Amino acid sequence: MRRPLLLLASVLLTAGLVVPGVLLAGGPAPPAPPPALRAVATVGPDARSVLAAWDDRRAAAWAAGDVGALRRLYVVGSAAGRHDAALLARWAARGLRVTGLELDLLEVSELRTGDDRLELRVTDRVAAGRAVGRGVDRNLPSDGPTTRRVTLVRTAGAWRVEEVR
Repeated sequence: MRRPLLLLASVLLTAGLVVPGVLLAGGPAPPAPPPALRAVATVGPDARSVLAAWDDRRAAAWAAGDVGALRRLYVVGSAAGRHDAALLARWAARGLRVTGLELDLLEVSELRTGDDRLELRVTDRVAAGRAVGRGVDRNLPSDGPTTRRVTLVRTAGAWRVEEVR
């Protein structure tokens, strides 16, 4: 079971955002972001709020094992969305869910923005989460902060992830 948990932590971090550090409360403080990140202007609370709300909806889809809800969080054709949905489908098929998934947004920096587009540099970490189901109830493995470029677009009134690099 440890290998699937490590795979999930890796995918959660890769998909977005999804994203990095010590998983148990009371763990060590995250390291300072690299100097290159500090040089970029920090986004105002609106972009941070958009990303945090998206992360909350994603965590709810994982907790429910709802692949359809997860897919709706991504732009159609998003590679990150396909990868995230495929992983959730495999977990759900085995009767497993991820509950209590919490991400710490350590740094959110604006690269480009528009009325319906946010391109952000995000440094985050998984702060908490448990794999549960069919005799399994364990914390997700810990991981350190990870930095990615995340592009969100607003379509039909909802923010969706288009790309994660």
